[in-house]
Amino acid sequence: MAAGFDISTMSLILVCFLVFLAGFVDASAGGGGIISLPAYIFTGMPAHLALGCNKFSSSCGTTLAVFKFWRGGAVNLRAAAIAAVGSFIGSAVGAKTALMLSDQTIKTMLLIILPCAAVVIFLKRNLGDSDDSAQMGRDKAAALAFMIGLLIGGYDGLFGPGTGTFAIMAFSSLMKFDLKTASGNAKILNLASNYASLITFAFAGTIMYGVAIPAAVCGIAGNYLGAHCALTKGARFIRPMMLAVLALLLLKLLWDILS
Repeated sequence: MAAGFDISTMSLILVCFLVFLAGFVDASAGGGGIISLPAYIFTGMPAHLALGCNKFSSSCGTTLAVFKFWRGGAVNLRAAAIAAVGSFIGSAVGAKTALMLSDQTIKTMLLIILPCAAVVIFLKRNLGDSDDSAQMGRDKAAALAFMIGLLIGGYDGLFGPGTGTFAIMAFSSLMKFDLKTASGNAKILNLASNYASLITFAFAGTIMYGVAIPAAVCGIAGNYLGAHCALTKGARFIRPMMLAVLALLLLKLLWDILS
């Protein structure tokens, strides 16, 4: 497969299934990386190969999800593009900040942030039920989209997991997009950073295509199904999925800290 590492057929099947599940979750509520990256690492794959394979499969799946949301009229291209520019800058700043903080400090900060985010989603039952984004002035919307991208990109560079979920929350609560459009916008924001990372991993030779390609096919299928459910069911489907992602991320953080 790759220098120094082989994967069994059963492990590949398990990875493909979990990447399918991750794609379904990611397309609807973000946070699929919480499932897919550990799936690759669980096989015993070296971390740099796991990151490369995960970025390949997630990029393929997110590309399909973006197309699906765009075809469904659930993307505001102007807001998403401006946010993507802000995200690129924020991600670089976040990565540099991460180098100055200990891993324990970052995880402790998130243990405070995650429950607060979950409480907001739980209490604001009407969050993202309707799209009131048109009420916001054009210049204000552009500035806010850039700030969302900057902050979400900063979080992505600082830590990463759950970035899509927080992007959906920001587009919905701050710019008043319905959850479907907020999710579509978040996909474009994620796609920009995904492709930048993917190119880096590809040139570094850290993608095991024998694993990444079949996993990507399953991820694409999961993203298609997740995007379809999000578009047809709307907020009543996306909101509980977001809560589930935040709960998974919180459990993962607690596990990392306690272990």
